[in-house]
Amino acid sequence: MGNRKQPFGYRVVMGEIALHPQESKLVEYIFQQYLAGATYNTLVEELREQSIPYDEGKLWNKNMVARILEDSRYTGERGYPPVIDREALEKALEKRSAKQTAAPKTDTQKLLRRFSGRPSTARMERQVLDLLNSLIISPEQLRFPATAPPDQSTERSLQRELDRVMECQPIDEDAAKSLILSIAAAQYSAVDSREYETVRLRRVFSGRQSTTALDAELLQRSVSAIHCHNDGSLNIKLKNGQVIGKE
Repeated sequence: MGNRKQPFGYRVVMGEIALHPQESKLVEYIFQQYLAGATYNTLVEELREQSIPYDEGKLWNKNMVARILEDSRYTGERGYPPVIDREALEKALEKRSAKQTAAPKTDTQKLLRRFSGRPSTARMERQVLDLLNSLIISPEQLRFPATAPPDQSTERSLQRELDRVMECQPIDEDAAKSLILSIAAAQYSAVDSREYETVRLRRVFSGRQSTTALDAELLQRSVSAIHCHNDGSLNIKLKNGQVIGKE
């Protein structure tokens, strides 16, 4: 319904307030899951995956869940048929009150927010964990970027100059050392940074075991961005520029 006139879980039948069969079951489920340890974010994720909306045309959000968990009418007050008992409501209110002082974010949650630009969720953490575990299991997925051959003209020019210096007697040692260092610098700059990162990432992932919890250190060393999509999926951009997950 567009503008809800009754609390979620109720409807009017023949002028009387009655339970809405599907919605009231969902209210009961929300209380059960919350008291069993589910967070608002987890509940919102689950509720968005089922077919019953809170309001027609709107996605479930934390405010909707909070409204349900604090509404005393679900215990049978003010003429409404009961969905839950008073004890369940009181426990939900106590739990909510205890969580008013938010627990500090973990390093992993902070990194997920920084890389994605949005608050971290359990689902996001699980998806990123699965993608990184896939690289631990199969590091060969890490590919060298397709690049054009490096420009070696500077290196060749310096090498010719060094050859001339070495042919002259006596050898100008200072000039030779300077040219050798310049050639080394030119060779280093010709190495694509993405190739270096790919080699480094292969070392990082090859020396690990798959894990059941997302490691903040691995996240920091391997990921440069997380792109979230409207359908709930995501991909990760690695530090070598490679994208893993949904393109």
